[in-house]
Amino acid sequence: MNRQQVESHFDRTFQKLQAKSSPKPTQIRVASERLGLDYTFPGGSGERPFHLASIGKMFTAVLVQRLAERGAFTIQDPLVKFFAPAELERLFVFKGVDYAPQVTIEHLLGHTSGIADYFEGKTKDGRTLIKDVLENTDTHWTPQALVAFTRQNQQAVGVPGKVDNYSDTGYILLGQLVEKISGKSFDQNLADEIFLPLDMRDSYLMFYSEPANPKQPIQPIYFGKQEVSGYESLSCDWAGGGIVSTTDDLLKFSRALREGRLIRPETLARMDVCPHKFQPGIYYGLGMMEIRFKDFFFLLGGLPKVKGHIGILSTHLFYDPTTETHIVMNFGDTARMVESFKALIEIVSVLSKLKGPA
Repeated sequence: MNRQQVESHFDRTFQKLQAKSSPKPTQIRVASERLGLDYTFPGGSGERPFHLASIGKMFTAVLVQRLAERGAFTIQDPLVKFFAPAELERLFVFKGVDYAPQVTIEHLLGHTSGIADYFEGKTKDGRTLIKDVLENTDTHWTPQALVAFTRQNQQAVGVPGKVDNYSDTGYILLGQLVEKISGKSFDQNLADEIFLPLDMRDSYLMFYSEPANPKQPIQPIYFGKQEVSGYESLSCDWAGGGIVSTTDDLLKFSRALREGRLIRPETLARMDVCPHKFQPGIYYGLGMMEIRFKDFFFLLGGLPKVKGHIGILSTHLFYDPTTETHIVMNFGDTARMVESFKALIEIVSVLSKLKGPA
């Protein structure tokens, strides 16, 4: 296939997806300088920003690694070096033992600290925070309140370094660490370290900052049939995934990350190692996810592993190292995750047939 055939194929495929799912968004960007490809769906100007969900964890991890590279700490340092005992109280108690002194920054980055997950994790009374977010729509969740939710309603799930448990609570602590070390707010760190240097003019931390460009309405956000984009309770993300951005801005971020303009190549290489299983076919490392398509279906075993992150709203940011391609997608709905992964598989499969610029 040549570039024109690829773009025509993508147009037909994604137009069908959009027709089935409207008014839910289908936004896709596929770009590779090596392949001479820069594809956007839908085409045209006036791209609307969207909520990234957990793709934001990549940004948090980059901020942490930048501080580490400057010598502010090592990621092997214990949390107790930076947090007061009251701030970590009861967060890491497992079977009656408080493991807080053993928890390192690296444990939080790699979801191996044993801390519970406030967003989707079990609670003592069975009521999840997601249910609260959807019912109490005017609630503003501060980072402190999110950590307190875990402290008051959940229990640690294992011993640090010996358990894998994806945790938004852990990433809230990382955001607080960034603030403690830098002396600046988390949103200001995002602006100073990433958004402004990379000219990401439509990106900002929802509820905390504004974009450099005039602010636009964001794309609809669906939790199943419930449209939630106007809810104050969406403040439940913060450093775990509260960023709003565009496919264009995310492409700038992904390129800068892979070109060594944000963190050193050796640091990125360590982030890219993904030994821990999140779900079948999805593995994670230090703020990074890896998709192993063969785990979905054995006939997909010939597809390359891609690196990046997904979000609960069926958002994707991935890099295919075999074709040096950046893939950004927003499907804007918790119920479209399978559909979004089918699109990712289609993109990676087609790219493997594109040999170079037309």
